[in-house]
Amino acid sequence: MNYEEARVYLDEISKYGSVLGLENMRELLVRLGNPQEDLKFIHISGTNGKGSVLAYLSTILSGAGYRTGRYISPTLFSYRERIQVDEKEIEKDALARHVTAISQAVKDMEERHAGTPTLFEVETALAFLYFREKNCDVVVLETGLGGALDATNVITTTLLEVIASISMDHMEFLGNTLGEIAVQKAGIIKPHTQVVSACQKEEAARVIEEACKARECSLRTVRENRITEVSYGLGEQRFTYGKWKEVVISLSGSYQVKNAALALEAVEALRKLGFSLSDAQVYAGMKKACWRGRFTWVAKEPDVIIDGAHNPAAALELQRSIELYFKGKNLYYVFGVFRDKDYQKIIELTAPYAKHIITVETPGNPRALPAKELCAAVKKVNPSAEAADSVTAAVKKSLEYAGKDDAVIIFGSLSFLKDAVNAISGEGKENE
Repeated sequence: MNYEEARVYLDEISKYGSVLGLENMRELLVRLGNPQEDLKFIHISGTNGKGSVLAYLSTILSGAGYRTGRYISPTLFSYRERIQVDEKEIEKDALARHVTAISQAVKDMEERHAGTPTLFEVETALAFLYFREKNCDVVVLETGLGGALDATNVITTTLLEVIASISMDHMEFLGNTLGEIAVQKAGIIKPHTQVVSACQKEEAARVIEEACKARECSLRTVRENRITEVSYGLGEQRFTYGKWKEVVISLSGSYQVKNAALALEAVEALRKLGFSLSDAQVYAGMKKACWRGRFTWVAKEPDVIIDGAHNPAAALELQRSIELYFKGKNLYYVFGVFRDKDYQKIIELTAPYAKHIITVETPGNPRALPAKELCAAVKKVNPSAEAADSVTAAVKKSLEYAGKDDAVIIFGSLSFLKDAVNAISGEGKENE
């Protein structure tokens, strides 16, 4: 296959949807020579903050001279950004070569009635093959959905598990209580490893502590009372966390300081594991780390923010960030979300702050909530709302409405943020 043929093949696989469980993944990887067994992993689960913590840690490790793989989902701007080594995306020829090998393994599985892998399983196998080919020293791996039954959890050579903030999301797959969801998230914990956790609600914290005790793991937890001297700002924020004085981060959002503290706890755990990470390298990596789509400042006059707040916990953080950065300003929203999300709660948390809201249907996804239906729900909380025919039309309208001292906030499903950014910049780049 060439690159274009490989992408067509991957698109065809996507029709199989999402299935939790590890059997298909194991069947696929054994046919590919179990590339994951030759790698070392930092495995990250949680509901919100996974990607930001991944960005901090992988940037620090790369800056310290470790060849670092990073695997993320979903992606925003390029298909190939999901698989990177030292912040460089997988090459097209490498993707095509490995997908060709995977397609042969899948064919063998189907002929032997050994299952059919999902797209995420194939992409995860692709990442493992590429990271092994690149001789990565360490891979920072983000779960796709949950943890225990997520395709990434096939790994057995984990060095460190990081559990970001856990909240209610994907209840149809993970459980109806915070404790049930935490069991899934903590399912990535392997025996005799080091575990680092965000400061969790009591129900989730108890599950993580019990999992660590049962698997004889050491546990470090962020202590939020050690976060002091916080200076918030768009484009640059500062804080102190224990011995880490005047840490500078470039990621915006009220929650990023807590995510950064979690990354610093992970740094301490990595040092205990023998990683050579100097203070200077840590400070530099924290400042350099970039994570687009999480309260990202993309334009000025008016300020334009994109944010993947697609569940109530993320919407609460967006609410806090709005109060922190834009108090007293006229706010114009562009908002789109999937039907299976708790969009009513997201609306309750965010809609009262807006002068006007434009709803969109996230394109190309059967889970998308139609713009008019979303608009009707918004109007129950804020009557100043309208539905747009497209993401581009919504963005253009919001920029027309907003004055240079106002702000436009584009949020909800991550899946339409690329289209929104392209509308702002006037670009229509191919999704490579």
